[in-house]
Amino acid sequence: MDTASGRSALRETLHQRGMRMTPQRQFVLEALQDLGHATPEQICQHVQRSTPTVNITTIYRTLELLESLGVVRHTHLGHGAPSYSVHEHQHVHLVCHACGRVQEAPREIMDPLAATLCERYGFALDPSHLALSGSCRECTGQEAR
Repeated sequence: MDTASGRSALRETLHQRGMRMTPQRQFVLEALQDLGHATPEQICQHVQRSTPTVNITTIYRTLELLESLGVVRHTHLGHGAPSYSVHEHQHVHLVCHACGRVQEAPREIMDPLAATLCERYGFALDPSHLALSGSCRECTGQEAR
């Protein structure tokens, strides 16, 4: 989604719920579109480059609102703050706990596990919020298959 269509979609979503597009909401949305995946702190730093008066509390409140509206999603990539994105996660995050590298794998890679969880436990897996921790190829020294 490009910046203009994202802004337009957000404005419409807010309007339908009786809210308005504030500059802060627009700044956060644009920062996420520029950054892809970002923590609240990264978003705040990005926004503060052009608007130094926006603080981290405003960023957190805005992200909470945008997530409740279904405009952004978050994923926990490790022990730190969640990472937010405006795009529907069509991938699973693979986080190397040795070097910190984050790779993306297609969601379908989790289909066998999702089927097992559903069959055995009646549990419906949502892999869009999933990050798997381990070691990347470079850190393990393994060749690609």
